[in-house]
Amino acid sequence: MATLKLPTKERTLEPYTTGEPLDFAALTKNGAPKFNRTAFAAAHVVADPLADNDPWLTPAIDWERTIAFRHHLWDLGLGVAEAMDTAQRGMGLGWGDAKTLIAKSLEAARGREGALVACGAGTDHLEAGPAVTLDDVIAAYEEQVGFVEGEGGRIILMASRALAKAAKSPDDYAKVYGRILSQVKQPVVIHWLGEMFDPALEGYWGNTDHYAAMDTCLEVIKAHADKVDGIKVSLLSKEKEVKMRRQLPAGVTMYTGDDFNYAELIAGDEEGYSDALLGIFDAIAPAASAALGALAEGSDNRFFDILAPTVPLSRHIFAAPTRFYKTGVVFVAYLNGLQDHFTMVGGQQSARSLTHLAELFRLADQARILKDPEMAADRMRQVMAVHGVAA
Repeated sequence: MATLKLPTKERTLEPYTTGEPLDFAALTKNGAPKFNRTAFAAAHVVADPLADNDPWLTPAIDWERTIAFRHHLWDLGLGVAEAMDTAQRGMGLGWGDAKTLIAKSLEAARGREGALVACGAGTDHLEAGPAVTLDDVIAAYEEQVGFVEGEGGRIILMASRALAKAAKSPDDYAKVYGRILSQVKQPVVIHWLGEMFDPALEGYWGNTDHYAAMDTCLEVIKAHADKVDGIKVSLLSKEKEVKMRRQLPAGVTMYTGDDFNYAELIAGDEEGYSDALLGIFDAIAPAASAALGALAEGSDNRFFDILAPTVPLSRHIFAAPTRFYKTGVVFVAYLNGLQDHFTMVGGQQSARSLTHLAELFRLADQARILKDPEMAADRMRQVMAVHGVAA
């Protein structure tokens, strides 16, 4: 245990004493975890703090530590969702670095048995603007899809800011997605990212009403079901996800992207369940692995006992403005010694306040995911010292 003083919303410092961490590996029976759900963690990138660069303009990535983190996820039985928004795609990570990341991750995966990877392909190298046409969007998608397929990768078809800007109707979305899906070599995962994650995607699928947008998305999926492995829905609404899940054609998987309600959505109900493709699994990977192992062993109680305490932490990390959740994910990696610094691509470590980080520390401890509370407390003190606060 460790004791330190943490700031509060009342602008005071209050003593906080950590509890004991859980040994999640000990909670998994019979050795390595086996799952009855497909589970991807959308993985972050580790910045290079010693690079002589301008962080807002020129990202610098520590490739060795970034790939080491992918091995950490694979060791726990989780798949890696690569070059997604958790990796700061569109918020510091451009297509050039994303290509390098995808290639390095796929190469690392080929070196170990059963390592699951799916890679984000979108249009982020095409700047959204009034002059962009649907054909421009299609060509941009084709370029990125072609690169991922050329590297032997499985595709997550990311939402497009350029399409959101260029589309005039739901039919325009059907045209673009229909063209791309007709060309892909193997079934893809479509990613419907809500505007809470990226304001530029408001009105995606041609409608600001999510239920009307859902109808368009379902029409696209049903028209190309043989080319769609699944859909990842990131709307932070379990009701919308379940409604859509129940309308998917046979053989098409729902991957929950709901970082507020993932436990109950993965557990499912009498009519089905969601698999997982989650940013929060980056931060809580050992707990997620142990919980999924328990679920596969038939222990729903142990699944919820492990995962339920992580939900308040996740809701805090993904609190509005939700797009800044990456800061919390990287902060947890820093607290747990998975990287040696709290520096992010694009300087995004500054996107959350010290008070937010202090509450994150408390919730991470209460979820029992701090591997070494003494080390975590020491690192929290260092971050506070940078802000001029003595702990």
